[in-house]
Amino acid sequence: MAKFFLRKKIGDRVANGHPWIFANELGDSDGTFEPGDIVEVYSSNGSFVGKGYVNPASQIRIRLLTRDKKEEINNDFFYRRIKAAWEYRQQIGYVENCRLIFGEADEMPALIIDKFNDYFVIQTLALGIERWKQAIVDALQKIFSPKGIYERNDVPVRELEGMAQQKGFLSAPFDTNIILNENGLKFHVDIENGQKTGYFLDQQDNRRYIQHIVKDADVLEAFCYTGTFSMHAAKYGAKSVLGLDISDNAVNTARRNALLNNFEDICKFETVNAFDVLKKWVKESRKYDVVMLDPPAFTKSRENIQKAITGYKEINLRGMRLTKPGGYLVTASCTNLVDPTLFLKTIDMAAKDAKRKLRQVTWQTQASDHPILWHVPNTQYLKFLIVQVL
Repeated sequence: MAKFFLRKKIGDRVANGHPWIFANELGDSDGTFEPGDIVEVYSSNGSFVGKGYVNPASQIRIRLLTRDKKEEINNDFFYRRIKAAWEYRQQIGYVENCRLIFGEADEMPALIIDKFNDYFVIQTLALGIERWKQAIVDALQKIFSPKGIYERNDVPVRELEGMAQQKGFLSAPFDTNIILNENGLKFHVDIENGQKTGYFLDQQDNRRYIQHIVKDADVLEAFCYTGTFSMHAAKYGAKSVLGLDISDNAVNTARRNALLNNFEDICKFETVNAFDVLKKWVKESRKYDVVMLDPPAFTKSRENIQKAITGYKEINLRGMRLTKPGGYLVTASCTNLVDPTLFLKTIDMAAKDAKRKLRQVTWQTQASDHPILWHVPNTQYLKFLIVQVL
């Protein structure tokens, strides 16, 4: 097994638990290896740091899997890790639908597994974890005896690892259009063609937080995707709900979800560019009791952070101006590079420009089945805020 040694003058990030080791943090190496191989990492003074997989083509040169020198990385290793992750989800109350594996937070960097009842969707986002894909599938079969397993590796980040984008069955073929239950509602999920793994589980707890603010309200949801927040608003007693999304497919699915839950008279959906429409409606002085904003990530690169901040400020400014005095703004950000402090600062700037005061109702992050590992900042990415707009 090849050995890599950290440079002397690097920060404490790796020592404190972060599993990523960048190329500029590595000094000497000893032994031969192939991209994707398991290697050992040592400090500059020769003390053992951990074992992980290496890829010279990636900026993240090594991703650590274990800090235990005696622990072997083999098929049984992945079985134990997945089993432990499932036991943790069960213990904290996520049984039917959950993110079973959340990459670094579950000590399996670059691996995502979403559980939709008896169906599983996998993403292997680095070469090293791709090598163990069959072991991961075998572990899922052994632990769950699932009805189906599907890979959604149609993501550009794989190309940074020298891998092709792909998607398809990792089990016997099955109908990839399924229905899941969440908070007493039913939702259509398109595993094959939906965004990411087909459904956004990370907001499943936050959708309950709108319960008390939407009763008898006229609600606007921008960037509604398949209408999950809209359905919850209807369930919790909204008078009317209008959902907006730029995707025809998403809007069609949202309408199907309204039919599925008998909310077609309350929930209406339109295929529009939310940025443009909200700007127009502000000029028309439209007002709603509750405005909900859950846009897609505005940037995935540090170079565009300022553009993302500008985008969040502008969309929230419009949201506030569309909210009746005393009404509520529900706003979220899944942009990893915009940290919680910066997001709140951006909302504050929008409020000042809108000349509105904000009263905080709740401030949350992603659902607990997407655990946050301390000292690994990228495991906390979702920001969710409800404020009363005065």
